[in-house]
Amino acid sequence: MTRLYDDPSSFAQDALAGFLDANASYVSGVPGGAVRARVPRAGKPAVVVGGGSGHYPSFAGLVGTGLADGAVVGNIFTSPSSDAVYSVATAASVGGGVLLSSGNYTGDVMNFTQAAERLRDDGIDTRLVFVTDDVASAPVHEAGRRRGIAGDFVVFKVAGAAAEAGYVLHEVERAARLANDRTRTFGVAFAGCTLPGQDHPLFSIARHKMGVGLGIHGEPGVSEDDVPRAAELARLLVDKVLRELPADQDRVAAILNGLGSTKYEELFVLWRSVSSLLTRAGLKVIEPEVGELVTSLDMAGCSLTLVALDEELEALWRAPADAPGYKKGSLPVVGAGTPRRGQDRRVTELPGSSAAQSVPSVSRESQRAARTVLAALEAMAAALKGAEDELGRIDAVAGDGDHGRGMSSGVRGACAAVALVVDQGGGLRAALEAAGDAWASTAGGTSGALWGAALRAAGEHLDDEREVQAMAVTAEDVAEDAPDGKAVGAAPAAIAAFRAAIAAITRLGHAEVGDKTMLDALVPFVDAFESEVARGVEWVEAWRAAAAVATTTAQATAALRPLVGRARPLADRSLGTPDPGAVSLALCLGVVAEVLRRSVNGPSSR
Repeated sequence: MTRLYDDPSSFAQDALAGFLDANASYVSGVPGGAVRARVPRAGKPAVVVGGGSGHYPSFAGLVGTGLADGAVVGNIFTSPSSDAVYSVATAASVGGGVLLSSGNYTGDVMNFTQAAERLRDDGIDTRLVFVTDDVASAPVHEAGRRRGIAGDFVVFKVAGAAAEAGYVLHEVERAARLANDRTRTFGVAFAGCTLPGQDHPLFSIARHKMGVGLGIHGEPGVSEDDVPRAAELARLLVDKVLRELPADQDRVAAILNGLGSTKYEELFVLWRSVSSLLTRAGLKVIEPEVGELVTSLDMAGCSLTLVALDEELEALWRAPADAPGYKKGSLPVVGAGTPRRGQDRRVTELPGSSAAQSVPSVSRESQRAARTVLAALEAMAAALKGAEDELGRIDAVAGDGDHGRGMSSGVRGACAAVALVVDQGGGLRAALEAAGDAWASTAGGTSGALWGAALRAAGEHLDDEREVQAMAVTAEDVAEDAPDGKAVGAAPAAIAAFRAAIAAITRLGHAEVGDKTMLDALVPFVDAFESEVARGVEWVEAWRAAAAVATTTAQATAALRPLVGRARPLADRSLGTPDPGAVSLALCLGVVAEVLRRSVNGPSSR
């Protein structure tokens, strides 16, 4: 288990700070991660990789000559925010454009894609390559939905070598995509990993059993089987991967990757059989890698990656590289380039993650509404902190167990940002927009991106000159052309804001009701809220009743199979367990109901 830490909530940041200090000749800290300590040649395409922490030497350990120009570092098993990706990519860019690459996980895709859009808006040509090597996570005909595991390293290595060799950006992208298309991985786990501060692993495997088809974010395998002898395991790994490579292939690169607790000696024993099987299959293995390249904290397990090489990929695979966590060849590449100036700080806080922008002057009613938003967020923070372990537990059934921590981190960031808005006399719209931006920046991951987008979208649809009580309150506020003269037409301002939030979540997450996501609690809440308001129910009571509906529908997601997100490959395992995103949302809606009741009965003070 992970035993050494100070504050579990800052484990990733503390580890990054120590890594930066220990490897100052290679890397410099920038907000959100690390870049090369020395600036590469002008015009070189920048290869920026990233994802959650817990995978060392991926991702920061791969920053160096012949590999990555920068690495974005998220919390444990959590995608970095789009702000973090944008920050690192901007720092790494030297005029030749940027290639962003990560594993094909929902949070990574959301946040890296958003960052790419911002970079393009700045005039920086930016390309995206998401790695899809895991054969266990989706069938061949859905290869685009597969997740990236140890094959991440192959794509990063090929892209880094291509950029170092003088390829222009579109050629680097082509080489990276070629590597991804020709890379396949399959893995097994013997024991789950333990998050810092926890006393139990994310998942358990029975004695003498192994999880087959593991992920690298602490997810269990898609099935279980008996632990075989090394030669039998080698046969399983080789068979699973070889069946997807071209039949006429005769040269491959190979990685036998340890997940964190499998000893090198064990890997060498296993490689002995893997190598023999590949030779019997008529394959020549080019410079195999046996060791830890993409880990999962202290998980006991291993995976086999094979890359179908052509002449170009073989040259890029063989190319020298020198980074803190990986070295190949004998070229003395450390020290090349111009030393960076002004980017050697060890802090990684993102600009704006806890700082409010200047806010416009608004009415006292709008200021009061902003104070109510802050009170609501503070109540949510307390509730989420108390539920953190339980949210992590249900998330770990088919995911990586980080949902509780991510939600707590996001709401803390939102509280800090809104407190600054309130102190500056800001109003409702500024409070919600600041909350959304800070939540996304500090939480990262899928839930961080979705909550951030939802809060900002809601803020953008509210009039800053209306106080909370005026947003959704009576039947008279809704459309005059409702059938039979009843108040069931277009929603008032608050309901419109909720609808905007739903649209933002749907657009960003590509999910809908029934996919086992937070929408399965949010949409029923809004429908119930709108229905109650249309009947003339006082709006705070309508919120309370709708929150009860959200709690019921969140629990009902236990009967659903996830169709999107990290839990999708383990859909059957998730049956019987509610969606953590829906549960946490319903929890928040419930505690906000009490805050609103107090706000109406007596003004909050700050």
